[in-house]
Amino acid sequence: MANAKKKQSLVSFKKARGQINNIIKMIEEDRYCVDIMTQNLAVIGLLKSAHRMIMEGHLNGCFLEAIDKPGKRVKKEKIKELLKVIRICGKR
Repeated sequence: MANAKKKQSLVSFKKARGQINNIIKMIEEDRYCVDIMTQNLAVIGLLKSAHRMIMEGHLNGCFLEAIDKPGKRVKKEKIKELLKVIRICGKR
């Protein structure tokens, strides 16, 4: 994964972790449900953003390298990997 995308996704994951800790505290304090759900949606947004950055880094790094290599086996493997991730995303 490209270094810039790696750093950006790491920032998003760390922010999400902090927000999750805040959500846990909010639940323990019996805070208002709508406030908890709002924070939860913010975490989901951060995780989706991190996922997109990782995917972009993979496509521009590992995937491009595989496509440049001779032979179909490596290319087919990378395509199968991407399709697997896309299927998982489609289930959510």
